[in-house]
Amino acid sequence: MLRATPLRATARPVLRRLLLCAAASVAGVGSLAAASPAAYADPAGTDPLPRRWAEDLRDRDHLTVTVRNAGKEVDGTFDLHCGPDGGSHPDPRGACAMLERDTRWGRDVFAPAPQGGMCTMQYGGPATAHVTGTWAGRPVDATYDRLDGCGIARWDRLVPLLPGMGEKADAAR
Repeated sequence: MLRATPLRATARPVLRRLLLCAAASVAGVGSLAAASPAAYADPAGTDPLPRRWAEDLRDRDHLTVTVRNAGKEVDGTFDLHCGPDGGSHPDPRGACAMLERDTRWGRDVFAPAPQGGMCTMQYGGPATAHVTGTWAGRPVDATYDRLDGCGIARWDRLVPLLPGMGEKADAAR
């Protein structure tokens, strides 16, 4: 004979979760309503985002790129801000466009090469780079080198955030 589980025993945790989610939603809406509409207004009408939001995003999405042993012209430490594009980076518009294009939900633009991957035994030079900061609201702390095929491919995917080091870049120098 089958015994039915009382409805009260199974419904209580589900109802508790629903009530907590509803309370959190109401609290979130209440905090948005508490700010005056003038706080979000764009007086010039030129920004696609309200100025306050754009400033918040700029503060969150800031990268510092340090390049070493890549050549006198490209070695150094550079800041990059996107939206609006700026900073001391040599090509902020190109770097921001590349990052925006390669940013996908669930995929880390700055992810290391997969463990145990097959990499060609080629040497791309002594250049190294270190990228720190925040991108898409997530912390970034990534290092790059050109010691094998995987490192070279990973570096080249981030050009122009990182300097181009291929044959075309060498010919331009």
